[in-house]
Amino acid sequence: MKRLLLCLTFGCLTALHATAQKRGVELVAPLPQEWPDDEIFIQTRPADDLWWRNFEDALLDSLMIVATERNLSVLTAMTNIRIAKAGWRMTQSELLPSVDLSAGWSRNKVSGNLSQTGDAEAWYGYFTGTLTASWQVDVFGKIVKRAQAQKRAFQATSEEFRAVMLTLCAEVASNYFSLRQCQAELEVLERNVQSQKEIMEIVVARFETGFASKLDVAQAKSVYYSTLASIPSMQANIRQYINSLTVLLALFPGSIDERLSLPQPLPDYVDAVAVGVPANLLRRRPDVRAAELTVGAKAALLGASKRDWLPSFYLNGSIGYSANSIDKLFRDKSSVWEIAPSMTWNLFDGGHDVAATMEAKAELEQSVIAFNNVALTAVQEADNAMTMYKHSLMTIEALKETVRQGEETLELSVELYKQGLTQFQNVLDAQRSLLSSQDNLVSTRGYSLLALVQLYKALGGGW
Repeated sequence: MKRLLLCLTFGCLTALHATAQKRGVELVAPLPQEWPDDEIFIQTRPADDLWWRNFEDALLDSLMIVATERNLSVLTAMTNIRIAKAGWRMTQSELLPSVDLSAGWSRNKVSGNLSQTGDAEAWYGYFTGTLTASWQVDVFGKIVKRAQAQKRAFQATSEEFRAVMLTLCAEVASNYFSLRQCQAELEVLERNVQSQKEIMEIVVARFETGFASKLDVAQAKSVYYSTLASIPSMQANIRQYINSLTVLLALFPGSIDERLSLPQPLPDYVDAVAVGVPANLLRRRPDVRAAELTVGAKAALLGASKRDWLPSFYLNGSIGYSANSIDKLFRDKSSVWEIAPSMTWNLFDGGHDVAATMEAKAELEQSVIAFNNVALTAVQEADNAMTMYKHSLMTIEALKETVRQGEETLELSVELYKQGLTQFQNVLDAQRSLLSSQDNLVSTRGYSLLALVQLYKALGGGW
């Protein structure tokens, strides 16, 4: 018996565990009991809230509302839910009998040469009204099993909808924070351009009075124009992120430019994050739950395929009236009825049912392997996101001090240069270092927010 290793077992999978064992699939559970201990992560189950509200950004909240109502991927996922629900209802309907009503009138002429009376022609006509019922009696439960499979497929589609919503909100938040990061980086460039312009003017003034060389002027201008040249590309990045957000909201370009073009500071969010224990994580993530339901659906289909080997029982019948005139149609002598129970059992089909069962078992094993992969990926993504977020906070604190020291270094080097106590190269180095450290600080703050968004996504969000 083939054995597949599944990388988790917890309370909500108890029924699945039992079902899989019946089908020849064993589930194993080497899942960590908790995440690595850290003061910025809380080992409790995350609250079921709208996680992006933790950033306390009203504009981000409004973007989320529009996106979840208008995004085309969300609308498609909602349509998929309706399709899956209709498929489930169709399968359920097979448990009930089908009833048909037929009524009609017929008149025909028979050739006189064929008429038993020898008349030149003969006319016949009659009226009918009949109710016909057909019912497949689900003695062995094959229809029930297929209905269970369709139900789990419908539930999996609902989880896929939640996954689409979670991904959408993460994309909106990521693009929004990337936009704010680019706007902050643009402000850094503009401030440095202004500072470098002032220093360049000082160097030019000293050159004109004979206290600086032409090389100093050329170097000052080189730094100034190099920074100035970085501004258009940053403005293009801002435009791209605004367009990305517009598409996510299913709006045409330019619809929300006015609201997004106004720079806003990056959220300074460093609060403790409730990450929960790994088992709770796997209960929350919609992709894990969808994979779990898919395993259940495949297990039900395997059971149905095995029941196809057994006979099928049918109960057919009809009742109605038939008469050659309408006034006699509903008299007792005009009644007709039939009852015809039957049984069919395919004794030989060239191995079709055996192959179908083998296929269903292979599909079950494939779904368990896919579940393994999803579960491992869930734990990996959560752990990676926590690591990224934790280390980005540590980097931010170091960069803040680097910026403070860079500002002081630039200020001192400029004063010393004015007094002729240092070379202009020290000023150039201080300018480049400050621009680099300020840019790194902004980009790391943006990276930290993106890591936090990925962490919320990895934890299953708040949907």
